[in-house]
Amino acid sequence: MRVFIMRHGQAVTHASRDALRPLTDVGKQESRAVGYWLRDKISELDYVMHSSYLRAQQTWQIISDILPTPKRVDLSDEIVPHGDPQLIADYLLGFAEHHGYQNILLVSHLPFVGYLVSELASHQGAPIFPTSGVACIEIEDNGDRGELRWLEGPHSI
Repeated sequence: MRVFIMRHGQAVTHASRDALRPLTDVGKQESRAVGYWLRDKISELDYVMHSSYLRAQQTWQIISDILPTPKRVDLSDEIVPHGDPQLIADYLLGFAEHHGYQNILLVSHLPFVGYLVSELASHQGAPIFPTSGVACIEIEDNGDRGELRWLEGPHSI
């Protein structure tokens, strides 16, 4: 199974609430560029979970027109900046096994995305993601924690 973990695109710095910060024009462009790059890496997409915060929703909207259509998409209040990565890692592993999902994408935020990589990948600390950055973790069918295969961003693709 492969889990792709993406940080939302660059967002404005101020809004009435953190959850309402929209993407900047640069954030939209970078997310689109990463979406096209990622399309070559994902031939099939089983499941997408994205944060309920506006900037993550907008990032998903942009890349959803580029990537394969997933079997299921969920909006989540659990994968916000200070969500519980251990809870989500355990949920994803069980959920994917139950449904037979092989390609999962999450669109979320710092610091959550880094901590989730650390939960899912053996011997991996929490990396810092650039905006619109995406990591790929491969997990064997035995359900053990996987390995971080790569972490790329709009300036390294």
